[in-house]
Amino acid sequence: MTIAIGILMLLGYCLIATEHLTNINKAATAMFAGVVGWILFMLTGTEYITQMHAEEWTNFLAGAKADWAHTQQFIAGNVFLKHGTYICSLVMYLLATMAIVDVLNSNECFRFLKDWLMHRNSKRVLWMAVGISFFLSFHLDNLTVTMLMLLLIKKIVEDDQQRIYIGAAVLIAANCGGCCTVIGDIPSLMVWYKGAVTPANFSAALILPALIATTIPTYLISRQLPHTLALVRPTFMFRGDDFVLPLWKRIVLLVLGLGGLWFVPTFTRITLLPPFLGALCVLCLMWVLNEWFNRKRLRSEQPTILAGSDHRLLYETLQVIMFVIGMCLAVGVLIECGAMDWLRNVVDTLFPNLYVMGAMTGFISAALDNVALVLTGINVYDIVPDTAASSDYLTLFTQNGPYWHIIVFCGAVGGCLLPIGNTAGYAFLKMEEKATGTWYLRHIAGKVLLGWMCGLGCYYLIDYFIR
Repeated sequence: MTIAIGILMLLGYCLIATEHLTNINKAATAMFAGVVGWILFMLTGTEYITQMHAEEWTNFLAGAKADWAHTQQFIAGNVFLKHGTYICSLVMYLLATMAIVDVLNSNECFRFLKDWLMHRNSKRVLWMAVGISFFLSFHLDNLTVTMLMLLLIKKIVEDDQQRIYIGAAVLIAANCGGCCTVIGDIPSLMVWYKGAVTPANFSAALILPALIATTIPTYLISRQLPHTLALVRPTFMFRGDDFVLPLWKRIVLLVLGLGGLWFVPTFTRITLLPPFLGALCVLCLMWVLNEWFNRKRLRSEQPTILAGSDHRLLYETLQVIMFVIGMCLAVGVLIECGAMDWLRNVVDTLFPNLYVMGAMTGFISAALDNVALVLTGINVYDIVPDTAASSDYLTLFTQNGPYWHIIVFCGAVGGCLLPIGNTAGYAFLKMEEKATGTWYLRHIAGKVLLGWMCGLGCYYLIDYFIR
């Protein structure tokens, strides 16, 4: 049965990697592989639980004879439950952050960014868009930041060719900035949930490599742009702004939303409660303020959906959440059937050097979604306690060890080599019709590769001198 589960997951990974060819949504593929994998696991569960959970299984039976009913109860209550709890905690956090972004966007809290970016100087617009994307991705996921910035740029830059160059730079900045913090990207969030890193150490280790991986491609892209941009001609029309929030109220919501998300790791460290509770606390405060600030609109006959709402952002984010659920289910099956132990031995044999392993992770991420690859990678190895790290090799896998940093960094930046390597890249292709995979490979991939290698080299020097 292990072979059957392995083949199912391999086919699932292949379909995820070829979504742009098969047009089969990768969220549906991941969900199908994860659910069917657990069904297959249940059919031969006794074989696995006697190997992987021998002591717990013996205590559970308490001298009773093992039968199918006992096996079902043990898998549901002792094996699947811990994976289900992890998935629910992760999904609750993602839903809370999605709701926070929706409140901010519906109240046009990002409206001032358009005024900042409205300029004819191409280099100024490019670097400001990249800087804003990099900063916002510290707090929000890269998909949200990419879509928000692409929507803004589309309202500003009229020329398609100029716009897709700026959009590509925004995509790179959002992915690089997101991997700097434990709340900025799904893979880094998963590493934090696993307990492999602490927020402060993680950010300190990756901020400089991520800046380098962003700056180099941005500079090279700036040389492809003309000095003056072709801007969209402003249109003046009645917007019915009687109910648009004043600037100070939008600033209050923005500071509370972004500052609250930034405080979530501190909340978790102080209270030892799951991160999603901190995110829900921020959401509750924002919800109350939103109701108070918009009380005139709510009492009137005005629509409750505000001007800044964009259903594309909500739809794409929900697909990402469903994809994460499916991948977590699939990886959970691989862990419980012992496939991860086999994969660990294969990886150790083929890639004994950590940086070679990181490079291969990045290249594979370009074709396979980086969330799927990094989620698999962080579960191949267990966290080694500091007291048990008896060799230099084992220290790579201690808490805050280099392995966790490199696999997240390489997955995020390497995933930008092709737009199909990350969810934000798919959004970029959908929103910029003139941008194709071929165009991206010819004009952007080489620049990303140079920035990635320089960033990885920077991390190596920092790690070498610190350790």
